[in-house]
Amino acid sequence: MSDSKMEGFAGFPAGKLANTPVPNLFFTELLPSVDHLTELKVTLYLFWLIGRKQGALRYARLDELRQDERLLAGLESVEMAGEAALLDALERAVARGVLLHVQVSREGIAEEWYMVNSANGREVLARLQAGDLDLLTDIAEDVQLQSERPPIFVLYEQNIGMLTPMITEELREAERRFPRDWIADAFREAVVMNKRHWKYVLAILERWRVDGRRKLTSEREAPDGAETQLRRQVLDGFDDIVER
Repeated sequence: MSDSKMEGFAGFPAGKLANTPVPNLFFTELLPSVDHLTELKVTLYLFWLIGRKQGALRYARLDELRQDERLLAGLESVEMAGEAALLDALERAVARGVLLHVQVSREGIAEEWYMVNSANGREVLARLQAGDLDLLTDIAEDVQLQSERPPIFVLYEQNIGMLTPMITEELREAERRFPRDWIADAFREAVVMNKRHWKYVLAILERWRVDGRRKLTSEREAPDGAETQLRRQVLDGFDDIVER
């Protein structure tokens, strides 16, 4: 079941970002009429996914969508599991006329394809119905949602502050040296101890690397002396940021 706690967003970083084209008609004609949040999420997802496909044949396979764990986690709710919510949203979007749906058979295996109801989508559907596509060679590469920014960047911005070129290089180096779950837990421990410094987070990681990781509970759950225990994990030479 997905966590109902809202996760913070660090904001869009400076510099040139990749964009997903969405027609203005989506906002002026479609958006006011969509009254189902999951349908809206899936519709926008299909614009993004199909927009990333290469070549003339652009579509999304149902199995491709089912395998996107990040998508399903974002659709899951108390009332409905992620895959069930996906199927419901696809059915709604097809009924609304935003998406096109067709079943094809490739090497004896039935596949469900979805396309945006655009000129390209209608062309693909027409060529399929006319038998003009070679289904063994015209294959669109699967695409899945992935975080476009390293998780350590997001952790830093959410818990410490704005990135600088110098700290960015240090974060990239730490991401190469330490497991991802260590990094997340080290940030968490720093926040618990109210020591929101990258130097402090790095000191915890270095101590875990040298002495082995010792996972602590949060300050609210920890017994008396937990703060002293955490401070002992910090390397010597960091007294400028850690009160002994």
